[in-house]
Amino acid sequence: MIGKVTRGQDVARLLSYFYGPGRRNEHVDPHIVAGFRLPMALEPGTDARDDWDFRHLVGVLTSPLDTLRHTPLALPIWQCSIRADPTDRTLSDDEWADIAEEVMHQTGFAPRGDDEACRWIAVRHADDHIHLAVVLAREDGRNPNVHRDYYKVANACHIAEERYGLTRTAPADRTAAPRPTRAETELAHRQNWPEPPRTTLRRHVATAAAGAENEGDFFAALEHAGVLVKLRHSARTPGEITGYAVALPHHNNQQNQPVWFSGGKLAANLTLPRLRKRWSAPGEGNRFDRRPFGGVELTHEERSAAYQQAARATATGTWQMRHIQDPAVRADVAAATSDVLHVTAALTGNRELARAADFYDRAAREPYGRQPPLTPYGTNLRTAARALALSGIRGQRGNRPSLVGVLSHLVVQLAALIEAIAEHRQLQQRAAQAAAARKAAAQLGRLSRPAPRPPSPTLPRTPPNYTAEQNAARLAATGFPIPLSHQLADSPYRISAPTPTPPGPHRRRGPSR
Repeated sequence: MIGKVTRGQDVARLLSYFYGPGRRNEHVDPHIVAGFRLPMALEPGTDARDDWDFRHLVGVLTSPLDTLRHTPLALPIWQCSIRADPTDRTLSDDEWADIAEEVMHQTGFAPRGDDEACRWIAVRHADDHIHLAVVLAREDGRNPNVHRDYYKVANACHIAEERYGLTRTAPADRTAAPRPTRAETELAHRQNWPEPPRTTLRRHVATAAAGAENEGDFFAALEHAGVLVKLRHSARTPGEITGYAVALPHHNNQQNQPVWFSGGKLAANLTLPRLRKRWSAPGEGNRFDRRPFGGVELTHEERSAAYQQAARATATGTWQMRHIQDPAVRADVAAATSDVLHVTAALTGNRELARAADFYDRAAREPYGRQPPLTPYGTNLRTAARALALSGIRGQRGNRPSLVGVLSHLVVQLAALIEAIAEHRQLQQRAAQAAAARKAAAQLGRLSRPAPRPPSPTLPRTPPNYTAEQNAARLAATGFPIPLSHQLADSPYRISAPTPTPPGPHRRRGPSR
């Protein structure tokens, strides 16, 4: 069960959507299932044209705004849609009413037993979801507390899932990266882009951070990948960089300006302060030093050694995940594994590896944006990732045939390490992170299996090349009134054994004289 919160100003327009046909005529039998009063007393009527008349309901809901003792909130209308999983059973109106009351109680907008709380209604116009509309003004003249309302809604959804046996959703622990908005997804579909820009930028930033040793390498790697970078400077300390934003050259707004995404809008662990903590020299690099990235030309043996070093570091990480019980070590190894996976996917140019890295990202993060402490075990994996990034083995240059073996070995070791991390997340009772790790391991497992060989073409059977004498004998055998044996028909020169003559009647010899 998932809750989505939005804010607005016009409650009449919101009610028109609740009781309207919907964007695709999906709204059926809209009606109020719960509210601050009995649902029957709040149900809107119709006018002379048989259209919905919301004037009375709007006046009842918004009347506390006129008696506020404080300045009303800028967006006083709070809307929340609660949707059940498609695999869940259809809930009744009474069950949806109980869920709506639980949401209002957990958010604090209308706690149970509070007669001076906010006014609200819950409308159902489909089998799988309801909409809550709340006017953020208490009847005692105070403004309600809307801080962390999204997390409170998620807590209410988890209570409803346990109460009614519904599908459990992942906790709102900020381990999942922000999803592309509906507008971004529809824009990517109209422009025939393979994915929304937010997803592409997240992958570029994660790869650049994994292969960089300091801040200068990071920004140079982004520019090398064709990403636009905008730096945010401190207003107090000139020259100090406090943040950054990235954009794609082909993603512009209506004013033909790039659409920028800050690091925090991509993922919780991609903000500049958190990136500085993970680099080996966090105190350095506050000033932007542009350096060429990936321009180091190595020999073939050195490139192969970089992959072998990464495979050994990954195998060591698997052993550490299974035998070292320190939670800090395991958290750091899980975070560093994402670096190796992202760099490997970027250097090989393999789209399936990139998908595996995207799947694994959630399993690598700690809840609520916490940064795991750096340990020598995780540093070993990060060093291997930087060696891969500097090796210059790029997908657009083509993979050399002799490197396929070491690359396959690295993918196998990554799959084993991520399987161990999935078991660790399961022991921590983090089901969403464990599922993300298993999905990435399964993707790597499919890549590590050799492709099936195409079946060998079946050559047509060539008829035997008979001589003229053999053909004459075969024709004679075919036209003979008594069928000859199969051996004679195929081999006319084979002589069959003579048929033994049956013995005659046995004569008994008389006694010799």
